[in-house]
Amino acid sequence: MNLKSKICFALSLLILSSSFSPASAQKKVKGSDLKNWPQGCSPQEIGKRIAQHFVASPHFNYFRPTPPRSIVYPETCTWYGALTFAKLTNDNELIKKLAERFEPLFSTDSSLIPLPNHVDNTVFGAVPFELYIITKDARYLKTGLRLADGQWAAPSGDGVSPAAKRYYEKGLTPQTRLWIDDMYMITAVQLQAFRATGDLKYVNRAAKEMVLYLDTLQRPNGLFYHAPDVPFFWGRGNGWMAAGMSELLLSLPKDNPDRPMIMEGYKKMMATLLKYQATDGTWKQLIDEPEAWTETSGTGMFAFAMITGVKNGWLNKKIYGAAARKAWLGLIPYINENDEIREVCEGTSKLNDRQYYFDRKRNVGDLHGQAPLLWCATALLR
Repeated sequence: MNLKSKICFALSLLILSSSFSPASAQKKVKGSDLKNWPQGCSPQEIGKRIAQHFVASPHFNYFRPTPPRSIVYPETCTWYGALTFAKLTNDNELIKKLAERFEPLFSTDSSLIPLPNHVDNTVFGAVPFELYIITKDARYLKTGLRLADGQWAAPSGDGVSPAAKRYYEKGLTPQTRLWIDDMYMITAVQLQAFRATGDLKYVNRAAKEMVLYLDTLQRPNGLFYHAPDVPFFWGRGNGWMAAGMSELLLSLPKDNPDRPMIMEGYKKMMATLLKYQATDGTWKQLIDEPEAWTETSGTGMFAFAMITGVKNGWLNKKIYGAAARKAWLGLIPYINENDEIREVCEGTSKLNDRQYYFDRKRNVGDLHGQAPLLWCATALLR
C-alpha cells in the first residue's frame, strides 16, 4: 500500500470511529461535504487508481473461462465507468488507452463483442456509445446501435418463450425477465443510445421498462426482491436498481410521463437504505439481515445513487450527503495495495434460499466491485 493509501486508510478508520471528529482532521469539513477529502481519499485519486488498474488488465469472463467467450457485463460496467471518469477529468491519455482496448474488437477480436440476446450481453453497447460520444468515431455508433436495437427486435426462432412474445407485444424488450439486475443492464444501453443519438425512443424504452420493474418488484419498504419468486433483499441486486434509476433520472426528460413514478420509487428506496446503513458507511449482502456480511459492490452502487441524488437536488443534501460521504469513506479501507476492492459478492443467480446468499463467495478485485468505485468517482466530480 502506497503512502497516500496508508494515510487515507488510517483517516478513514478514524473518521468512521465514534471517538474521532472529522472536523479535527479535515479543517472542519461538514459531514455532508462531497468536495473536500482526506489525502489519498479524493475521487480524483481513487478513480485514477481504479481506472489504471482496469486498463492494465486483460479481458476475462467470470462465467465461461474457456472459448467460445465474449465480454460480460462486469467488464462492461467497469469500462463504462473508466470512460466517464476519464472524460470528466479530461484525461486524454486514459481515454486513449480505453479506446485502444476496443480497437481489436473491430478486427481480430470481434468475437468478443456479445450478441444482443440477453440483458447481460446487450449492456455492452454502453461502452461503444460512450466512446462515440467522446470521439465521434462512427464505428462505435454503429456497434452500439446494433446492440441497442437488437434488444428490441422481434423474438424469433424455435426457442422463443411465450413470455418473450408477450413482452414484445406490449412494447417491451423480449429480454425482460423481471430480475432486479436487469434495470441497470437494459437501462444503461438504451440510455446511452439516447445520449449518443438524441432519439427519444431509446430513453422512452428504458422508462417504460423501469415502470414495469417498479410495479412488479418494489416492496412497500422501497427495496426490491431479487425476483418475484425470491423474497430476499440482495445487496448488489438492489444496487443495480438504485444505479439504474439514478442513471435514468439523469437524462430522462422532465416531461416524460413515467418520470414521476420513477422518481417516487427512487426516493422511497433511498429513504429505506438510510435505515440499514452501518456505522462504517457500508451495507450488507442481504440489506435487512444484521448477521449478513459487509458487501462492497452494493455499497458502491448505493453510494453512487445517493451522490447523484444530492448533486441533482433530488435528495436532501444534509441527510443524504452525509450518508454518501460516509459510504465513500467506508469503501476505501477495503481497497488493497493492488488497487483491488475486497468483499465483493461473486456473480449470483437467483435462488429462494436465504443461506445461499450468506454463502456466496467473497471476491477480491472482482469487477462487480471495481465498477461502482468509478461510478462514484465520476458522480462526486460532476
